[in-house]
Amino acid sequence: MTTDAQQAFMRRAIQLSRENVQRNGGPFGAVIVKDGRVVGEGFNRVTATNDPTAHAEVVAIRAACAHLNTFDLSGAEIYSSCEPCPMCLSAIYWARLAGIHYANTKLDAAAIQFDDYFIYEELAKHPEQRAIPMRQMLRDEAMQAFLDWQANASRVQY
Repeated sequence: MTTDAQQAFMRRAIQLSRENVQRNGGPFGAVIVKDGRVVGEGFNRVTATNDPTAHAEVVAIRAACAHLNTFDLSGAEIYSSCEPCPMCLSAIYWARLAGIHYANTKLDAAAIQFDDYFIYEELAKHPEQRAIPMRQMLRDEAMQAFLDWQANASRVQY
């Protein structure tokens, strides 16, 4: 059951998406809520900043983390004007958000040429079979950083 407050948060995400279209940006907005209050907002800034990672959800996560001075958003939820793409979904998991609410679907986004489905398909493939091939190299050398981190008693787990 959707509450009036949840609808208000989603309407804010939708408002951000519509305002961004008026600024010639992408049609995506996101709001992060913790304990019933907005702690971060974002809208698509990919073309405005020439940053392909500046999706609304990532921008909102960055804003919430800065506002709360933490990388752990446990207990917070995100309201997005569209179902998150694979990158944003991963960022949501890394931020430990407790819930995702979305309006438009990934199929709605695909219908206007924001088609992320191929990324979902790519992730299911073996790394060497992806459109951008992946090749492992120098693992033994790189493992030293992992061992150093693991041995560091003052490390911050995330």
